[in-house]
Amino acid sequence: DCPVTFTMRKIGGKWKPIILYLISKGGNRFGLLQRGIEGISKHMLTKQLRELEADGILSRKIYAEIPPRVEYSITELGDSIMPIIGSMREWGEAHMPPTS
Repeated sequence: DCPVTFTMRKIGGKWKPIILYLISKGGNRFGLLQRGIEGISKHMLTKQLRELEADGILSRKIYAEIPPRVEYSITELGDSIMPIIGSMREWGEAHMPPTS
């Protein structure tokens, strides 16, 4: 019954915030996402995308091409989560150690 717990069930974990951020920045294909997320396996990326889609946060469009092309987009519900993801990005930018 905790709203924070509910939110964490939908977008919490190691990968979902990163997936949402990359899709919001135009990384809407599986290969782009996998290359953009260091350390994620194909199996885990597939699982996370399916969960986000089942929760109504992402939508998936399959194009009738050979080979099939699949693109992900953020739904209206997912768009309502993006301020949270944006705040996470801003906090990270403000507190990340400088790169050499």
